[in-house]
Amino acid sequence: MKKLPAITAKEVVRALKKAGFFEDRQKGSHLILVHVETRRRTVVPIHPGRTINKPLLAAIINDAGLSVKDFLELL
Repeated sequence: MKKLPAITAKEVVRALKKAGFFEDRQKGSHLILVHVETRRRTVVPIHPGRTINKPLLAAIINDAGLSVKDFLELL
């Protein structure tokens, strides 16, 4: 398994949109994204100037139903 990079929430959202997710709604600093076809849902915390820690990034990738390799190709 490849190592996860330290990336910002903006980069995560951009990659998930390439994978077919769209912004459903936002509550506070948490952006909820939903996949167009599968209706899978994942939540990305939006904190400007900070990176998403690796365990949380792994959980977001898992919620999205992607492999780490597929996610890294979307970046």
